[in-house]
Amino acid sequence: MTQTTTSPAGEPGTHRRPPLDPNAPVILTVEDLKVQFPTEEGLISAVNGVSYQVKAGQTLAIVGESGSGKSVSSMAIMGLHNPKSSRISGSIKLDGQELVGASQAEFRKLRSQTVAMIFQDPQSSLHPFKKVGAQIAEAYLAHHKVSKSVAAKRAVEMLDRVGVPNPDRRAKQYPFEFSGGMRQRAMIALGLVNDPKLLIADEPTTALDVTVQAQILDLMNDLQREFGSAIIMITHDLAVVAEIADHVLVMYAGRSVEKGTAHQILADPRMPYTWGLLSSVPSLTADVGSDLKPIPGNPPSLLNLPDGCSFRPRCAYSDRVPDNRCATELPAFDEVPGEPGRLSRCHLADPAAIFADEVAPNLE
Repeated sequence: MTQTTTSPAGEPGTHRRPPLDPNAPVILTVEDLKVQFPTEEGLISAVNGVSYQVKAGQTLAIVGESGSGKSVSSMAIMGLHNPKSSRISGSIKLDGQELVGASQAEFRKLRSQTVAMIFQDPQSSLHPFKKVGAQIAEAYLAHHKVSKSVAAKRAVEMLDRVGVPNPDRRAKQYPFEFSGGMRQRAMIALGLVNDPKLLIADEPTTALDVTVQAQILDLMNDLQREFGSAIIMITHDLAVVAEIADHVLVMYAGRSVEKGTAHQILADPRMPYTWGLLSSVPSLTADVGSDLKPIPGNPPSLLNLPDGCSFRPRCAYSDRVPDNRCATELPAFDEVPGEPGRLSRCHLADPAAIFADEVAPNLE
């Protein structure tokens, strides 16, 4: 059952991405990933059994509130967790290479060349005392046996490719001389300078105004078509999801709670948490002065997750499930009947009907 509703992008459950190549190679496979942090207060399970795949040319959006495990899972792919203070299990295969248990030397070979990351705040990610071009050239030199002049030329070419005006002059400037949007473009140039197979973008447009945000998203779409990279977009902004994603993974309290195509998740979601995220998006057609509809309560502590469904204390529909199952039994992450590859974690007997009758009308 597929409903047609207005997506956060303003289109009726549609999506402007070109169709995916079904024969595209799988770049990343994550299976049953767990990331835990021992503390004096107990064991924090920041990521608990997450699995997904990303193919070449595909964009996967990982969505959820702060603390849901989005960034922690992606940092595990980059090898950025301290092995002395974290426990990582499961499997992460990047271009066929297993990363769980890999050494820091192995991760250094992969970073920038096979996988690169764009962080949320380019101001703190770029070195304040090094010129922008030099930083991009340094990343290129780390993986190519070329002269500094060749690397410097490559840096200028990348700045030009991501739309930085006067790239020759800008390459000789420091990050503080760039605007926020230009710094983010420089970070994208830094991430793509070695043509990585996988690009992880962690909230890359959060600190930007909507006009610059749209430019950055268009740029990432264009560059993906040119380079053929797989992209993981970490975000809480469903308007960004509608603009750039092919598939979506929704996370809550360290677990996957819904997975499907962007059209499925935006137009016909099956999990009440996803409904809450959609309802929290401001509507262009709402009456002036109307209130937003935030998800009530707060995310649970990862040190002390509630029994049963972690979302139950905030869910308005748990009383419709018989035998108090939501409070005693964790829902399985099962495939939606008749929709191969689409999964949801919920005890509700007919969530599609509830969404269509009670939730979707309030999103229009």
